[in-house]
Amino acid sequence: MNGLHSPASGRLPMVFAIAASLLGTVFAPIAARAETPAPVPTAAVAQVLGQERARLAGTGRLAELAKGRATSVTPVIGTRNVDPGSARALAGAAGKSTLTFAALDALPETTGGADWKCLSEAIYFESRGEPLAGQIAVAEVILNRVDSPSYPKNVCGVTHQGVGTAGRSCQFSYACDGRADTMKSALPRERAEKLATLMLAGRERTVTDGATHFHAARVRPSWARVMTRTARIGHHSFYR
Repeated sequence: MNGLHSPASGRLPMVFAIAASLLGTVFAPIAARAETPAPVPTAAVAQVLGQERARLAGTGRLAELAKGRATSVTPVIGTRNVDPGSARALAGAAGKSTLTFAALDALPETTGGADWKCLSEAIYFESRGEPLAGQIAVAEVILNRVDSPSYPKNVCGVTHQGVGTAGRSCQFSYACDGRADTMKSALPRERAEKLATLMLAGRERTVTDGATHFHAARVRPSWARVMTRTARIGHHSFYR
């Protein structure tokens, strides 16, 4: 990480799940964890994900999303991120009310453009071992940065900020660890891709209360002392 954040070595695992209605200048990576954590009983996340079916329903809205035009207060990032067929399939398949990874796994696979790929990779490498709420939170941080004038204006720009820049460390360690960004574990990859589709399709961000930074619980970065912690989920703390 740059300046305020001390970069960590290795990739951060991450796993996400959506059921029911499917649905900042610094990050600190953590060591890999189990790839199939237990279901998340977080009521707050259930409330957030419960809005997804209504949000994505309607081919008209999906068409607008595919063209990069937002039809709600939540902006669509870029123009090549959400495949309308994928978003529609996810919305149509969401009909359960229990937040479990099994419910997410039952949903159809998704596809998308450049930013969708970058967001999927970031979710996978930064938090595939985290609970559902933790994976949503990481995705929110990335999109909150995209919305901020202090960061690049697209997902790939945010997740690869600092890559190849002399004197500046990467914002996400996986982007600069010298290893290929290959999501080798199929199940966590599919979950990350489905979550990325929902986030880019405009899922309301209410898990982190506008956080733009996060760090692993095992570290104590100096920048955290001058920011407001908005959430502690799994092995990560989130700030704005």
